[in-house]
Amino acid sequence: MKKALSAGVSIAALTSVAFAANSLDSNPNYVKLKNFKPNPAVTNEQCLMCHKAQDPGIVADWQHSKHAKAGVGCVQCHVVPKDYPTAFKAHPMQGKNWTVQIAVSSVTCAKCHAKEVTEYLNSGHARGAAQWLASNMGKHGFLMSKLAYNYENMKGKHPSLNGYSAKKMAAGIRKDNSVFASNQNNPRQADLGVANICVQCHGTTVKLDSQGRPDAATWPSDGIATLYPDGGVGNCLACHSRHKFSAAEARQPAACSNCHLGPDHPDKEIFESSVHGHIFDTNEKDYNFETGKQIPGKTLRAATCFTCHMSGINGLKATHNVSLRLKWNLWAPKSFLRTKGAETAGWAFWSHGGKIIPGKTILRGNPKAGNPQGPEAARSQMKQVCAACHEATFVNNYFQRVDAQVKNYNNYFNAANKMLKELKAKGLIKSDVWSDPFFKLYYYLWHHEGRRMRQGAAMGSPDYAHWHGVFQVMQDIREMQDIYNYRMKMLKKYGNAKKVLENEPPMPVVTHE
Repeated sequence: MKKALSAGVSIAALTSVAFAANSLDSNPNYVKLKNFKPNPAVTNEQCLMCHKAQDPGIVADWQHSKHAKAGVGCVQCHVVPKDYPTAFKAHPMQGKNWTVQIAVSSVTCAKCHAKEVTEYLNSGHARGAAQWLASNMGKHGFLMSKLAYNYENMKGKHPSLNGYSAKKMAAGIRKDNSVFASNQNNPRQADLGVANICVQCHGTTVKLDSQGRPDAATWPSDGIATLYPDGGVGNCLACHSRHKFSAAEARQPAACSNCHLGPDHPDKEIFESSVHGHIFDTNEKDYNFETGKQIPGKTLRAATCFTCHMSGINGLKATHNVSLRLKWNLWAPKSFLRTKGAETAGWAFWSHGGKIIPGKTILRGNPKAGNPQGPEAARSQMKQVCAACHEATFVNNYFQRVDAQVKNYNNYFNAANKMLKELKAKGLIKSDVWSDPFFKLYYYLWHHEGRRMRQGAAMGSPDYAHWHGVFQVMQDIREMQDIYNYRMKMLKKYGNAKKVLENEPPMPVVTHE
C-alpha cells in the first residue's frame, strides 16, 4: 500500500489553518476504509452472479481492465463498512459488518493510489466544485450559485444553496420577466436542471437518501471535484472512465476536451489549431498513451495536454497535479503569478464529516498556489517539457512572448476593473447585473475573450491569441469606455444614479463567441 503524504497536523488544526497541504490521513474515513476487512468475506464472483446479466457493459469494461488482471474488482471498490457515510443500506447482499456503496469517491481509489490522489488534491482541479459551492466564503461562489439556480434554471426567489435567504438570492432579478420565476414553485425541476450544467464539469455535493441511494440532482456526476459524504473530493471518473479506468484513455486529448472547450476556455480548439494539434491529428499512429513517459520519436511526435501538464518527460516526474508546471493562472479575472505551496482545495471538507456548513466549511483553498518552489520553478519545469523537442533559444523566446501577452491582458483588465469600481461606488451598475451592458462586457472580457487571449498565446494558437482574443478584449474595453463615459456624463446632468439607469437608451452588447 502506498502511503499518503501527511501534513503532520490535526483535524482541528485543519479547520483553522488556511493553507495546509492536503493529507489523506487527515480524513478519518480514509483511515477507516483502508483498514477495513469484510466479515464474512465476500468475493467478486458473488457480485458477478447478478451483474453479468443486469449490467453486462459494466462487467465487460471491468474484464478488459488492468484492475481485473490484478484481481481488483467489485469488492475492493464497492464494499464498505455498514456505518460508512456512503453505505447503500438497502442492497440485497450484505454481511455482518459490510454493505456496498454506489457513489464512490477518490477516498476509495486512494486505498491503492494514494500518491496520485494526494497529487490531485493539491491541484487546481480539486477546487472545481469548491469554487462555487463554497459560496459562504466569497461573492464569486454566490454569483455562480445565483446564475445557475435563479437565472439559468428559473428558480426565482426560492431559497438556493448554503443557507442563503430567498430574498438575498432573488435580489436584482427583474420583476418584469416572469420566465426567471417559472420554477419558483418547482425547485426540484431547477435542481435537476443545474445537474446538467456546472455540475458536470465542476462537480457538486453528492446527497444520499436514508438508504444511501444518490439523489438524481447530484449523481451521477463525473465533475472533476465532486464532493462526497465520506469527505472525498473527486472520483477519478472525470478522466478515467468507468469501469475500465484506462490510463491510456485518460492521457488522450479527448479526455480533457470533455470540459476544456467552448467560448470560455477553448483548450480543445486551441490545441487542435496549434502545430501540436495538427501533428497529433495527422500522426496518431506515432503516439503511445499506454506509458506515462513521453519520449520524442518513441512515444509521441508532438506534445498533447497530458505531455505538458502531467507526463514524465525529459527527466520530469509524472504527476496528477496539473498546476505544478504553471507559472501563471490564466482562468482568473486577473492573471497572477502562482505562489509557493499546494492548492489545498477541499481540505476542511472532510473535517466536518463531508458536509458544507455555512460560515465554517472552508473549501476554496489557495487558488494562487502552484509549484511548491514557486512560479519560476513551475516555468522551469514547463521549459523542461519543451526542451525535449525544442532548443533553448526557441523555448526562452516563446515564453517571453507568453509573459508579455499575460501582462498586456492584465493592463486591459485593470482598466476595466477601475471603471467597474467607480460605477459601483456611484450606484451606476444595475442591481440585475445580467441586464447591465457594462457588467456583461466586463464578464465577457475576462471570462471569454481574456481567457482566449492568454491561453491562445500560452498554447500556440495564433488565431485564438489574436482574433478570438486580444482584438475582442480591445473591443470590449472600447464599448465599456463608451458606457462609462455616458453614465458619468448623465450623472452630472441628473444628479441621481437611479434616474441615469432608468433613462439610459438600449446599449447593445456584442458577445464574441
